[in-house]
Amino acid sequence: MQHRIFTTSVASVYPHYVAKAERKGRTKAEVDQVIEWLTGFDDATLHRHLDEETTFADFFAAATLNPHVDQITGSVCGVKVQEVEDPLMRQIRYLDKLVDELAKGRPMEKVLRT
Repeated sequence: MQHRIFTTSVASVYPHYVAKAERKGRTKAEVDQVIEWLTGFDDATLHRHLDEETTFADFFAAATLNPHVDQITGSVCGVKVQEVEDPLMRQIRYLDKLVDELAKGRPMEKVLRT
């Protein structure tokens, strides 16, 4: 069975990522930077996907994941991201984890694994 998030548009979740970050004093530009680091998209490509309401499945299918994603570890909603078996769900959890770290005030160089 396919999970509902796979067919959800990234654009419908994106405002929640931005709001979560902004509540903690971070910016929309920082959220974009994190998403672009993860996906390999430039700003124009990211915003085209948002405008076109691309699903998470198609969004990650078009992405070239950062080679350092294996350094993203820890839990999101009590689930260790590195232990998520479904590749697409793991990619979505990577994104959730990066936004969480941003919102928790981690320095950008740590969030981006540099």
